[in-house]
Amino acid sequence: MPTKVKALATAGPQAQFQRTTIERRDPGPDEVVIAIQYAGICHSDIHTARDEWDGTTYPLVPGHEIAGIVTATGPEVTKYRIGQRVGVGCFVDSCGQCEHCRLGEENACLEKTIWTYNDQGRDGQPTHGGYSQQIVVRQDYVLRIPDSIPLDRAAPLLCAGITPYSPLARYGAGPGKKVAIIGLGGLGHMGVQIAHAMGAEVTVLSRTLGKQADGLALGASAYYATSDPATFDKLKGSFDLIISSVSDDIEVDSYVKLLRLGGALVFIGLPPKQQSFKVGVLCNGHRIITGSNIGGIGATQEMLDFCAEHGIAAQIELITADQVSATYDRVVAGDVHFRAVIDLATL
Repeated sequence: MPTKVKALATAGPQAQFQRTTIERRDPGPDEVVIAIQYAGICHSDIHTARDEWDGTTYPLVPGHEIAGIVTATGPEVTKYRIGQRVGVGCFVDSCGQCEHCRLGEENACLEKTIWTYNDQGRDGQPTHGGYSQQIVVRQDYVLRIPDSIPLDRAAPLLCAGITPYSPLARYGAGPGKKVAIIGLGGLGHMGVQIAHAMGAEVTVLSRTLGKQADGLALGASAYYATSDPATFDKLKGSFDLIISSVSDDIEVDSYVKLLRLGGALVFIGLPPKQQSFKVGVLCNGHRIITGSNIGGIGATQEMLDFCAEHGIAAQIELITADQVSATYDRVVAGDVHFRAVIDLATL
């Protein structure tokens, strides 16, 4: 019989979050039941809850930065045991057979990636996310959280950690490489820590110098205000890799000019509007503009293990269930230091 559990849901783009109950299915043979202890608030949650990307189905239970404890397993589960610390990220299923899935890019499944919320599962039921007490997920889409990372600080790694980790690894951030991170929010503060731990020289590019001390403490060696036009003159041709972690529009050409020969500008934040650039600016220097969307299960586990090895975790503000609606406004205003995490014990 399905289990009814407490959750937080929003009924529409302008609605406040309210307590409700949702149904979670009994675990299938290869499924794990997870008691959720913490769920991070990602800017994607806000875009979806407010229907800023269109296509939101209400009532919506967001949350794809999930950390908790295994409480039950199906009879065919071999990877996890009751009591184990685990996480769930942005997706909970895929076909597992297509070229992308076989390459470990389940997040780009050619048949259908099933997202953790605002989607439909194989059972035909809506997927509900981590703003809830429990979730049931196939074992192949569950991550092991190393013991050295506190669960509340681990939750954001399931999105805010893997999202910068993927392009940093893909484009070879490491000794001798100069990396710039645009923005020092939830994604950006993880990008700085990870790039620094990889051995790269890290610079933060932010609208103001308001978070300069934080950026330097997290591992950046330099910090510049993009509101100062002199920044773009001074840093021309400086970076091998620039990662844009912001959800705002940027002047793409200005940032491309900061790249070295063959450098890449990678979008991991998702601005709501279409971005534009001049092709000639790319051609002059063989520069690349691209995007990166989280990572597959293997890469996500690799990221968690890397963070544990290097003592990296999210910098968080722990909030209660009653504070979620107000915290959304604070996230948009850039007033959260650096990731808000919901304590699900307060549901």
